[in-house]
Amino acid sequence: MTDAPNPTPAPAVHRLSPLPSQTGLSDDDIVALYQEGAGDPWLRVNFIASVDGAATHQGLSGGLSNDVDGRVFELLRRLCDVVLVGAGTVRAEGYGAMRVAPASAQVRSGAGMTPHPVFAIVSAGLDLDPRSPIFQDAPERPIVLTTELSRPEAREALSEVADVVVCGRDRVQAERGLAVLHERGLTRIHCEGGPHLFADLIAARAVDELCLTISPRLEGGTASRIATGAAPIVPLGLRLAHTLAGDDTLLLRYVRG
Repeated sequence: MTDAPNPTPAPAVHRLSPLPSQTGLSDDDIVALYQEGAGDPWLRVNFIASVDGAATHQGLSGGLSNDVDGRVFELLRRLCDVVLVGAGTVRAEGYGAMRVAPASAQVRSGAGMTPHPVFAIVSAGLDLDPRSPIFQDAPERPIVLTTELSRPEAREALSEVADVVVCGRDRVQAERGLAVLHERGLTRIHCEGGPHLFADLIAARAVDELCLTISPRLEGGTASRIATGAAPIVPLGLRLAHTLAGDDTLLLRYVRG
């Protein structure tokens, strides 16, 4: 009889500020740091960028990620009612059904939440396949936020597998989309992009928090910023709540000033 292989240890994460930690942080420690000061409702946005500001590697944000980023990314999904993503990002990054890891599902259930977050997709044109695992394998019924100009036949087909809600004539209005989520009791929102959706949320002054991972790489090239498009009349000020680090990767948490 052979011993079972040891599970891969979680990558070490330390706090650099406001006070340096003496040892690596546990999952509970990390979760507690991201819960500090978070209200309800609360809109958290999560992005990764290279040191020189690229939001993607070969067109994908996932190309910049590593184990440290992945660990915190998974823990942040524990805290939300709904994960909000633009359809372009859903297609480009190859999203499947919205499921968290078993450990996260257990923690969520113990806290009286659904085991997995609801998946909310922003899609002006409804270029989404209702036969996709995103819908067919969803543990919670997804929500699709769309426009009056989206094709009626596409709305009808997607309505079989998701709640389809019109939130604007030719583009999804950020304020209306957020109101739809709040009306369903989905008030703790975790937005994972993309850049155009983030810009719309900034312009609507709706962002409460930005979690930004700095990947220790220089990408160069022509990769886009993490926010592209609409801009607010007055820039939205943030303050640095904490800085975490692991394997030369920085994890910055900014909240509204």
